[in-house]
Amino acid sequence: MKNKSGRLPDAELEVMKIIWDSRQPVTSADIMKALEGSKTWGVTTVLNFLNRLQERGFVSSERRGRFNVYQAVVDENTYLKSESKTILEKLYGNSLKSFVASLYESDSLTEKDLKELRDFIDDRTQGGTPNKNEE
Repeated sequence: MKNKSGRLPDAELEVMKIIWDSRQPVTSADIMKALEGSKTWGVTTVLNFLNRLQERGFVSSERRGRFNVYQAVVDENTYLKSESKTILEKLYGNSLKSFVASLYESDSLTEKDLKELRDFIDDRTQGGTPNKNEE
């Protein structure tokens, strides 16, 4: 099995999101149903994505009767943490301030977003989870 690290291409990530959201093993038919109305991918395309995900160590498959069922090997939170760190490092020189400033300056943050961010920071610094640097 190949290395589980690395960024997933958008199409494979979309398939992984369906698998993660399912919280139980899925078939290619389950994935096709979840994609209805949003993608025009054929079964062969979905099977190719599943095969790549399996080769990269993101999913495992098991034969059940006439069908293969797929389940996540890498959990969503683990992937998102890794991907977030990579984006921050590559695009913003590991500077959270630069990242937030970029979002703010591009008008990507709403007042609601800013309030949620303030509340999150307040919670973490006022008796919430301790700052990792202070542990």
